[in-house]
Order: sequence, then C-alpha cells, then structure tokens
Amino acid sequence: MTNLLSIDGASLTLDDLEAVALARRPVAVSPAAREAVTRARRVVDDAVAQHSVVYGVTTGFGNFADVVIPVERLRELQLNLVRSHAAGVGDPLGEADTRALMLLRANVLAKGYSGIRPETLDLLVAMLNAGVHPVIPSQGSVGASGDLAPLAHLALALVGEGQCAYGGRTQSSADALRATSLGPVVLEAKEGLALINGTQMMTAVTGLALAEAWRLVRTADVTGALALDALKGTDVAFDPRIHAARPHPGQAASARNLRKLLAGSPIRESHRDCGKVQDAYTLRCMPQVHGAVRDALEFATRTVTIEINAATDNPMVFADSGELLSGGNFHGEPVALAADVLAIAMAELGSISERRTDRLVNPALSGLPAFLTPEGGLQSGLMIAHVTAAALASENKVLAHPASVDSIPTSAGKEDHVSMGVTAALKAARTVANTRRILAVEAIAACQALEFLKPLETSPALRAAYAAVRARVPPYDRDRILSPEIETVATIVSKGTLAEDASAVSGTLE
Repeated sequence: MTNLLSIDGASLTLDDLEAVALARRPVAVSPAAREAVTRARRVVDDAVAQHSVVYGVTTGFGNFADVVIPVERLRELQLNLVRSHAAGVGDPLGEADTRALMLLRANVLAKGYSGIRPETLDLLVAMLNAGVHPVIPSQGSVGASGDLAPLAHLALALVGEGQCAYGGRTQSSADALRATSLGPVVLEAKEGLALINGTQMMTAVTGLALAEAWRLVRTADVTGALALDALKGTDVAFDPRIHAARPHPGQAASARNLRKLLAGSPIRESHRDCGKVQDAYTLRCMPQVHGAVRDALEFATRTVTIEINAATDNPMVFADSGELLSGGNFHGEPVALAADVLAIAMAELGSISERRTDRLVNPALSGLPAFLTPEGGLQSGLMIAHVTAAALASENKVLAHPASVDSIPTSAGKEDHVSMGVTAALKAARTVANTRRILAVEAIAACQALEFLKPLETSPALRAAYAAVRARVPPYDRDRILSPEIETVATIVSKGTLAEDASAVSGTLE
C-alpha cells in the first residue's frame, strides 16, 4: 500500500489521526512494535502457566478482583467481560470518530504493554484498513477504567458479535468480517481487558475536534480581519510593540496574522485620517482573545499528543522484568481537562465572532444598511443569519461548563472517582461544530458588508478569502434561503480554506 502509516505506539500525531480517520490512510504495525507485542504476550502466557494471581488475567474485574478464575475458564472470562461491558447506549459514533478510536486503540496495543496477541492486533488493523467499522454507541462511559463500554463494542466486533458498518450499511459483525475475508478471534487470557481498558474514545473525539479547532482559530483571524476592514476599523492595535509588552505567544501570533491580512487595504487608506480614536473590543482585542484561544489549544494539543501515544492499560505488562503491575493509567482526567479547556476556548472564539457579526448587521454600529440588505423592510437580509450565530454562541456557553469537575462512584465503590472524559469530549466536539458555523456567518456577513464599500476594495490577502466565499455564495441582492449557504461556507471554514487562500497572498498564517 502507498502512503502507509506505520504505527509504533510512540509517534502518532494529530495529522496522522485525521489522515486515517478522514482520508482512510492505510495502517500497519511497525516491526519493532510487533516484537514488543510478542514479548509482552510471553509474560502473560507465563503468568497463566504458573497459575499466578493477576488482576484481569486470572481474576475477575472491578469489585470481583478477589475472585480467582480457573485456567480452563479464562477464555470464557474474557468473552464474558466484553459481552457484559458492551452496554453503551445512544447514537453511534460517526465514521471519523470510530476510525480514530480504532487507530488509537491499535496504537496503544502496539506499545507492547497490553499483553495482547499479535494476531488480535492484526485483525483490528485489518478491519480499519478494510473499512469495517464497529457500531459504537456514544453514551455509557464515565472515563474511569477508561472508556469501557465504547471499547467493549469495538472488542465485540473482533469476536464476530455485535454490529459493524460496512459497504454503506449496518450488518452483523460476522457478516462484515466474512465480506472482507476476515475471521473473528477467540480471546485468550487478558485480551478482552487489553481491548477495553483505555481512554481511546475520549481521546479520539477530542483529538479530531482539536485538529479542526486549530483551523478555526486561524480562520477567525481572517473573518475578523474582513469584519474589521468592512467596519472601517484600524490596524494600529496590532502594532508589534503593543504585543511585545505583553508577550503571550498566541496573542503575538494572532497580531502578526492580522497585520499580514490587512496590509495594503485601500479601504484602510480611505479613512486613515478620519479622527476615530479606537475600535470596539471585538475588533481591537482580537489578538488578545484569539491569542488566548491559541494558547489554550497549545495546552490541549500537548496533552492529547501525549495521550495518543500513551499506555492506558491495567494491568500493564513489563516484558523486561516479566512483571504485570496494576495501576491507573486508564483514568481519563488529563484528556477530560484538555477537552473542557477546548470547549471553553471554542466558546470564546465563537462569542467574539458573533459580536463582530452583530456589529456588521446593526446599522447603529456599522454605518451600513440594516442587516446588510439593499431593501430593508421588504427584505430581511442577514437578520436571522445573525440570530443563528447568536443561538450557537449561547449554546456554546452551556456546553463550556466543565464535565471534568463532576464525578460519580461506580463498580461498588471500587471506581470511586471518575473523569467524565467522554462527556467532556463530546461537548468539545459540539462547540467546535457550532463555532465553525458561527465563523461561517461572520464570513458571509463581512463579505456582504464589503459590497456596500465598492469601488473600494479590501487588502489583497482578504480579497482572496472574499473570493473563496463568493465562489460559493453570491452577493445578497434579494432575500433567499440561507441555511445551505451557511453550511457550504462552514465546510470551507472547517477545512481551513479561507486561511489557506489568504495565506497564499499574505504569506503563511500562524
């Protein structure tokens, strides 16, 4: 296969995650990882042969950790574990999140701390490459011993039970495996536990949302610059000396972007000596707000990048010493906190964007026709497009409440503090989706506002972004249905098209 991604449990990136989840980049286990998996498996086999009492290998789980299981029933123990833990409910994960979860679980197993057999890992990778996607309900994890219920539904598919999506339809896992000439595995000692212990659902959902969030924060600099120029704002507040005096890295990066984007604008030159002293905060403080979002994303990225290459099993197999040690790497607190920070950051990015849109459509603030329509009264223009942005921004405020501050004891008190990491991740992903659309509304409104300033034009870089919008959404000369156009622009916002097109003129945007 070309463009093959070799996973080794140590070097996966967010770009890799998106490539596999969204573009179906093929995956293979590296030779070094395969050797590490084989060595760890020998430790498990030795423990079973020696009748050692090891949690999850020769004992029950959770509150049943003190119940020793006879060797002849260890296969049954692992299958029972997977079946009983496949108790998720709610809407299934989408394809991208499912593929990301499968990749992350394979990468964790490839580290060689799980004790799984190589053939079981190979089946998971083969299913990923063949597009056989387990149906994984999105609800049911508290992020304690990791994402037990979601990962159990993943494991269920490997033994030929449950359901998979394949070939455009949902079918039994056994049928989907047969259709791709794959066969189910019979789980041996520890393998069920190795498949379901970990933070891969919360990390997959957060990781994909975070990768898009980086494109959104760059795009916000573009839509914000468009709005500022359309409102005849000043770029004085982006002077590098101001930001050097308060040296937050994100703030400085955003200010550099804004200076590049606005450079050479005839609109700016047209009002340079107008006597206006300073702009409203949503324009003047873009570097401070967008920059704080960037710094928050840096924290989340650092955390998630560590987690996608971390061993999150219990017990962990240490092949060098031949030991199986019980610990708590499955606890989702690091990811839960990162996801909560991501949700808060996206809520703020959407909030300031919505306020800029309000300024664009409000004639008392913009000096432009009300709601950016040439025939106000007869036509409503972008009145309700702004309301949509306001609704999404307000929803984000609710979603920004942190999930990680909650905890609920489970497993008869054995798991007495939990992370709620999946709840945090799903909320963060929704705030990203909401903010994508808020920025789309701002882009549409700013481009429409520029129509009323012609023949004056914005800067060369912003003209490129304007052209990207106009290639999909013509100017509003009369009322028409807005929903499809908002979604169309939201798609290019999500992909980072506006920032890419602008940076082709201005130079690379940070």
